[in-house]
Amino acid sequence: MSDPIMVYNLLNEIFILLDDGDRHLLSQFNLSIPRYYVLVHLGNEPGLSLSRLSELMICDKSNATRIIRGMETEGLVRRKRHESDGRTYRLYLTEKGETLRQKATQAHYAYTVERLTCCQTINLDTLKKGLIEIRDNLKVSLETLKQQTSD
Repeated sequence: MSDPIMVYNLLNEIFILLDDGDRHLLSQFNLSIPRYYVLVHLGNEPGLSLSRLSELMICDKSNATRIIRGMETEGLVRRKRHESDGRTYRLYLTEKGETLRQKATQAHYAYTVERLTCCQTINLDTLKKGLIEIRDNLKVSLETLKQQTSD
């Protein structure tokens, strides 16, 4: 097997393991991974528009709308009309949503540190540089592919 394919397979397997661990951890808070990241993004940037949130979540607006509606029903998120553009809304966490965000984020942080304790035996600077290089290359490659397929 060629090295790029082996690296891809390893990264893919790591993603699946991280994702599955996150899913199990967040289920303790009655959260899916997308709902958790809505809490994170709205906690980091209160007042986000639905369009911006869907960009950050890498999903379409209809999917983001569905998630937000469910979270509104549970009292975690509220929509407020935009001050200057009455057609759009800004999204905010409620007090209940902020409390849940803090609890889930603390648990996620602790679990992430626990899962990656093995990294103490490897050179983290080298690993980070390599992962950043892969991430940046993947972004460029994806943009190129999107341009080619939209023509």
